[in-house]
Amino acid sequence: MTLEHGATGFRTLFISDVHLGARGCQADRLLDFLRYHDADTVYLVGDIVDGWQLKSGWYWPQYHNDVVQKLLRKARKGARIYYLPGNHDEFLRDYFGFHVGGIEIVDLLIHEAADGRRYLVVHGDVFDMVVKHAKWLALLGDTAYDFAILVNRYFNAIRRRLGFRYWSLSQWAKHKVKNAVNYIGAFEQTLAAEAQRHKVDGVICGHIHHAVIHDDFGIRYMNCGDWVESCTALVEHMDGRFEIITWADNDGAARLPPHDDLPFDEDTEIAA
Repeated sequence: MTLEHGATGFRTLFISDVHLGARGCQADRLLDFLRYHDADTVYLVGDIVDGWQLKSGWYWPQYHNDVVQKLLRKARKGARIYYLPGNHDEFLRDYFGFHVGGIEIVDLLIHEAADGRRYLVVHGDVFDMVVKHAKWLALLGDTAYDFAILVNRYFNAIRRRLGFRYWSLSQWAKHKVKNAVNYIGAFEQTLAAEAQRHKVDGVICGHIHHAVIHDDFGIRYMNCGDWVESCTALVEHMDGRFEIITWADNDGAARLPPHDDLPFDEDTEIAA
């Protein structure tokens, strides 16, 4: 890996739920994040491109193109990049095994960390019963989610004028609405069970836009978050420690303490 000038180097970088092609995508912040963070290996953990939104109306500003070009540049400079399609970019599932500009499209992978622990890497939508069995309901929920993002954008424009930091309405709702909290818990437990089935030490996923690292189900569960609301990424340090970085404000990053000496049942999370 050749580090860009001023960039911090990591062993592995995990990014999910960028939703390029959607108006809610914060591609400018992701581009800024990618300028300051490099890694030997990059996992694009699904929903990088929002095919659902592009079908309903083309939206592809320069920042979205710049993100693609930045990732291709990292591949040319020696980073290994794997793309694991999600439900919003499921059209890419017809191309497993293909390489595009040095980026390999794969279904799922087992990632071996520097400390020898092994993690299942998967977007996670195939374990979401709503997406799997009632896609019409998922599409309806996606429309409602887009509306919440639009409201959130105007709300935060007012907050900025008043000197307040970014605050996510939909993230707040997820924590407050009982059904949403139950849905998140059920999703996490299902992914943890899948990791146990694969006889690995943990799972790394995306899909539900909820960045977190915890061991609540007897196995390490790590979710990358998203680049629509919380602007978070999961990173692995050279010694195998994992950390969530949020890049939601232009004045720099807020970071979770790296998971090193924490007991295996410790629970930490990011909420924008």
